Amino acid sequence: MRLTEHELTAALTGAAKGVLGAQDKDVRKGRRTVDDAWEDLGRYQRFVLLDGLGDQLLPVLVGLPDIEVPVGERPSFTKEQITAAVEERMGEERGLKRKAIIQARVALVNLALESIPPRQDPDAFIVPDHL
Repeated sequence: MRLTEHELTAALTGAAKGVLGAQDKDVRKGRRTVDDAWEDLGRYQRFVLLDGLGDQLLPVLVGLPDIEVPVGERPSFTKEQITAAVEERMGEERGLKRKAIIQARVALVNLALESIPPRQDPDAFIVPDHL
């Protein structure tokens, strides 16, 4: 799938915030938002989280089939397409562990795809007058 750098960054950041929300006890209990928890992370902590997820997500996102995405919509894929892309990039795990990893990565890729902003028309780009 051809995604722009901005779309890949948004996908990775959205997945990282989802993982952070699942790990942070205060977010799970509703005491603070995921965005507040994200802002409280230091630069190095963000890097570590993004780096770990990037190794899992970016090859799968790039390996998804090329589709035409209409302007104003997000890219969407079937569960079978996402699962096939994840399985292509799996290691040597076998059995139940492999199934669990595939299921977790498919959920992570779905979270990343939901975080991608709607596609914009590059020809309709309007520069504000104050620039």
